[in-house]
Amino acid sequence: MIKIDITKELHGANGIMQLQCKTTIQEGEFVALSGKSGSGKTTLLRILAGLEDAQGEISVAQTKWLQTNKSLPPQQREIGFVFQEYALFDNMTIEQNLLYVANDVKLSEHLLELTELTEMKKRYPNALSGGQKQRVSICRALMKRPKILLLDEPLSALDTLMRTKLQNELLTLHKEFGTTTIMVSHDPSEIYRLASRVLVLENGKITNDGKPTDVLLKKQGSQKFSFEGELLEIKKVDVIYIAIVAIGQQLVEIVVSSQEAKKLQIGTNVILSTKAFTPIVTQISSRQ
Repeated sequence: MIKIDITKELHGANGIMQLQCKTTIQEGEFVALSGKSGSGKTTLLRILAGLEDAQGEISVAQTKWLQTNKSLPPQQREIGFVFQEYALFDNMTIEQNLLYVANDVKLSEHLLELTELTEMKKRYPNALSGGQKQRVSICRALMKRPKILLLDEPLSALDTLMRTKLQNELLTLHKEFGTTTIMVSHDPSEIYRLASRVLVLENGKITNDGKPTDVLLKKQGSQKFSFEGELLEIKKVDVIYIAIVAIGQQLVEIVVSSQEAKKLQIGTNVILSTKAFTPIVTQISSRQ
């Protein structure tokens, strides 16, 4: 279990604010940090990593990472940190980048296999695409089998198809290695796919804490609308079908007919609209 009770003065766009975070995170959870830019999400990650100081306490299991006048150095915190930037060594091959962290050939081969990079292990970073570089970054972060994996919007620069692919791989790695994962994300579809819990930060404070559907689903609003979004899931509840659609920073759920449920394809863009106050979902693109 991770226990966090910290404060830190931040200089945001609207002046000075206090980052005040008190929460607990269970071992093996996948937690998403959501909220507007400047709300303190990345700073919280950096404090957990030991890259920034703060007042208060952080304990992981029985070990104090932060307490009054004492902070455990980053290299002793058993973390993996993946940034938006890839931060790979350009003069090393993909395999060498991983083995630089830990000389464990068996683990590096396993990680490369899981992320479909085995055939590229002798290549250098400048010969890889953005998605491939980010896979290497994630693999490298897992080379020490960290207790906690910290992700700062690692997939934000990728296109939709690559993001979805890496999200699936990331979830596979999270489950296989049993890590506690904490991820900063602004993407509701990404949070829905990956996280078991969402913490929403506003002006340095946690204002919402719960399951993605409870925190992000928009269940009230105007009945006359027409929005484009991404179809995330169709689930059967008793005798009806419910579609989950990501629209902007919100998730919405609507009832669809059995015929619509059969025709609609998960992961495609749809138009969500109303006709005589009855929501209608129309598919506008399909995956290749």
